[in-house]
Amino acid sequence: MDRKQSYQAGRFPLCGSRDLDPLMERIGEARFVLLGEASHGTHEYYAWRSRISKRLIEEKGFSFIAVEGDWPDCYRINRFIKDYPNAGSHSAAVLRNFRRWPTWMWANWEIASLTDWLRGYNEGWSPEKKIGFYGLDVYSLWESLESLLDYLRKEDPDAAHLVREAIQCFEPYGEEVHGYSNALAEPCRSEVKSLLREIRRKAAGYDHDREAPLNTEINAMVAVNAERYYEQMTSFGPESWNIRDTHMVDTLNRLMHFHGPAAKAIVWEHNTHIGDARYTNMKNNGMVNVGQLVREQNPEKDVVLVGFGSYQGTVIAGEDWGDEMKEMPVPPARPGSVEETLHREKPENQLLIFDPSDLENPFGDVKPHRAIGVVYHPERERFGNYVPTVLNARYDAFLFLDQTRALFPLHLHPDGHQMPETYPYGE
Repeated sequence: MDRKQSYQAGRFPLCGSRDLDPLMERIGEARFVLLGEASHGTHEYYAWRSRISKRLIEEKGFSFIAVEGDWPDCYRINRFIKDYPNAGSHSAAVLRNFRRWPTWMWANWEIASLTDWLRGYNEGWSPEKKIGFYGLDVYSLWESLESLLDYLRKEDPDAAHLVREAIQCFEPYGEEVHGYSNALAEPCRSEVKSLLREIRRKAAGYDHDREAPLNTEINAMVAVNAERYYEQMTSFGPESWNIRDTHMVDTLNRLMHFHGPAAKAIVWEHNTHIGDARYTNMKNNGMVNVGQLVREQNPEKDVVLVGFGSYQGTVIAGEDWGDEMKEMPVPPARPGSVEETLHREKPENQLLIFDPSDLENPFGDVKPHRAIGVVYHPERERFGNYVPTVLNARYDAFLFLDQTRALFPLHLHPDGHQMPETYPYGE
C-alpha cells in the first residue's frame, strides 16, 4: 500500500494514549522512530515520549530505546531493566549515578517511572527479547575509559594496557579535557584508535554477559570520537557538532546490528538532533544531524521523525553551564512562530500528521520554532531560542502541548522513594 494511503494526515486532539492512534498508523512498519523535545527539562515531553514508546514496544515490537545520554550511565539502566546480576534493585538509586551536568536530563522521576515499567515489561522474556536502553552521546570520554579498564583488567590484560596508555595521554588535560583542543601536544588519536582496533579484533571472545562485547566496543568508539570532538570543540565551524551527531548515528547503527535484522529503534533526543537539519538554517552552516543522517541511510518508509513543542509553561535549566538547576518560566511563544500559530488557532494539545505532498499546508513555509537548551535565559528568548524551520518537512509528525511544566529532578525529592505523579492525563 502506498504511504499516502496508509495513514490520515491532519490535526487531531491529544488528551490520552488512545489519541496517539493516528501516529501509530503513520509509523506503520517503520524501523526507526525518533522522538524529539523542545527543551531538556519539560515534564510533558518525557511523559508523552514514554507513552509513545510503550505503545511502540507493546504493539509494534520495538527493540530498544536510545537516548541523548552517555553510554556508561545509560548502560547501567540497561542492566537494571534486564535484571542483570548486581544491577541494583531500585530505579532511583541507578539513576542517581548520572553525575555529569546536566544531571536532571536522565536523573528524574519521569525516567524512573519509565525504567520501572521497562523492568516489569522485561520479566519473563528471554535475554535476547528484552527491551534495551542505551546512550548515544560522545561526552563520556573518561567514564568510558574507566569502564573499559575495569572490565579489561580481568578479560584482556593486553587491551587493558592500551586503555592505560590512552588515559595517560589525556591526563594532562584534566577530566573535562576542555584544554585538549588548545594544546600543542600531539593528539591522543593513535592511542584510542589502537584500542578500538584491538577490541574489535577480540570482542567476540569476551565473556561476561551477552552484551559485554557490545558494551566494550561502544566504550572504545566513544573514546575515539570523543577525542575527535574535543580536538574540534573550540573551532568556529560545524565540525564538532557533526562529529557528535555522526557518532550518535554510528552507535545507533551498531545497536541495530546487534539486535538483528528485525530490530526496531526508538530514539529520544532534542529536536535539534532528530528534526531533519536540511529544513532549518543548520544546513546553511554546514551542519548535519541525526534525523537527516537516519533518513539518508534508510528507506523512506522505515523512518518517522516526531517533533515536540509548547506555547508556555515552566522548565528546568541552568543560567550557565554547570550552574545549579532552576525552575524557570517559559514565556508565551513569539508572534509568528510555530508555537504561537498553533496556540492562536486552537489553544489545546494537538497531534499533527504531515502529508509532504500537501502544498497548502500552513507549515510548509519557514517559521521560527522554539528550541530551549540546558542553559536558558527566559528574558532573552525573543532574541534567540528559535530555529527557522519548515515544520512539515523537518518532521513527519508533531506534538503540540499548549501548556507545559518543569520535570521532576530526582534530587529535589530527597526521600528517594516517593515518586510524584508523572502522568497527569488520563490513559
